[in-house]
Amino acid sequence: MDGPATGEAIVDWYAGAARDLPWRQPGVDAWAVLVSEVMLQQTPVARVEPVWREWMARWPTPAAVALVSPADVIRAWGKLGYPRRALRLREAAVAVVERHGGVVPDDVVALEALPGVGTYTARAVACFGYGRPQPVVDTNVRRVVARLVHGRAEAGNARAADLADIAALAPPDPARATRFSVAAMELGALVCVAGTPRCGACPVRDRCAWVLAGSPPHDGAPRRVQKFAGTDRQVRGRLLDVLRAAHAPVPVEELDAAWDDAVQRSRCLYSLLTDGLVEQIDDGLFTLPQS
Repeated sequence: MDGPATGEAIVDWYAGAARDLPWRQPGVDAWAVLVSEVMLQQTPVARVEPVWREWMARWPTPAAVALVSPADVIRAWGKLGYPRRALRLREAAVAVVERHGGVVPDDVVALEALPGVGTYTARAVACFGYGRPQPVVDTNVRRVVARLVHGRAEAGNARAADLADIAALAPPDPARATRFSVAAMELGALVCVAGTPRCGACPVRDRCAWVLAGSPPHDGAPRRVQKFAGTDRQVRGRLLDVLRAAHAPVPVEELDAAWDDAVQRSRCLYSLLTDGLVEQIDDGLFTLPQS
């Protein structure tokens, strides 16, 4: 398989198949890209888009977020889930202001040094925010590479070679290589999906190692589907809902009403306190963090 030629075909497909997402529009800066990437972690696009729009209208720069309290960003995060991401994003904004004069850096190493920014997010911001050609590997891209290059039905665990595998498919032209990074993600999100891929719509099905091998089934352990109902995640969300809606600190009795299981509720409240998402003030009342 000619890797760059395959990448070129994926870029050509993307030109007509890309979703119209606000963080992909011309003129969107690296801060907007960083916010979108953090919000999109383990969260569907449909849930992220309205929250992203509200966030960017309210806090269009890192400096704007750096000035507000943790409580403000937790409230603005709403029901996106995994609210520690909101705190990390605010901490990243503070670091951008303190270390980089309020401008999100374009260097992967500097980006990785920001709170809550890992390898994927750093490369995504450098690539999508600044047009720097970078291999950007998320779950969707890993699945594309697993099938297209290695003939496996599913990607399995992350591999050190994932970055090299996707880099080998990138077109030689820097602008096309940058485009390829988002195009490969889109292919995995829309066509080369988990479970039952839409191979008939794939622009590179004629060179896909998995299709050419007869589309063999996944030979590893079945993917675990995460449940939500009754989990600690749900309980933590219920407790945060009470505090987000409150205009003043609340007594523990108001939190008690959010969930019947006292043992689980206490465990989840303790975890929220430990994570810095909730504070208990001197008079025993509970509130979102203020500083």
